[in-house]
Amino acid sequence: MNSTYKNILILTGAGISAESGLSTFRSSNGLWNNHRVEDVASIEGFECNPALVHDFYNELKIEVAKAKPNAAHLAITKLQQEYPGQVSIATQNVDTLHEKAGNQNVYHIHGQINQAVCLNCGQVMETWGDVDTETTCPHCHIMGMMKPNIVFFGENLLCMDKVEELLRRCDLFISIGTSGVVYPAAGFVQTAKYYGADTIEFTLETTANNFLFDKHIYGKAGETFPPFVDELIKKAKKEA
Repeated sequence: MNSTYKNILILTGAGISAESGLSTFRSSNGLWNNHRVEDVASIEGFECNPALVHDFYNELKIEVAKAKPNAAHLAITKLQQEYPGQVSIATQNVDTLHEKAGNQNVYHIHGQINQAVCLNCGQVMETWGDVDTETTCPHCHIMGMMKPNIVFFGENLLCMDKVEELLRRCDLFISIGTSGVVYPAAGFVQTAKYYGADTIEFTLETTANNFLFDKHIYGKAGETFPPFVDELIKKAKKEA
């Protein structure tokens, strides 16, 4: 493995947010916070019952707004501030814990809980307040066309041009708290590896794409990632 990296890309999933008390949403019985996934995370569900979907995400917003970043999020901030290379984040999480921790260069590929997108004009509105079927778009002034800016099943991921560029350029790819089963994000490690990056995963248990990583660090990311960051910074300073 290299010692000093020029471009580090970190992929984060539900596992990093779980340590801040946010549920991973999808339980073993396939429900998301006691709702069928089809009802609250699909375009069909939204078209069928937009009021239910808005209520679901409005409630989730309250939970997310209260959550605080944990040691793993803060370690990313330290890495970005003290490491000589570029550090970027692609996150599958719709919460804003990365931003709360002061992380920079964050790309939300599954959208953000505190945003709504207008289906009429495409403009994104940022708000921690409730959005519902009577909300008027502040840009085109049409009522009832706002959708939570969350990537529903079957929709294209966001920021993918930028993320694909980062995957091609990175020389270290780190995965934190992802299961390795949700595509296309589960395929990111393969792309990074193809372009020559070292690959490391921080995980509680063996993941579906375990074999693609050069190194596995098991345990809670809040406990395992900060010492890893300290070591990375120490090595870089020695070589400077």
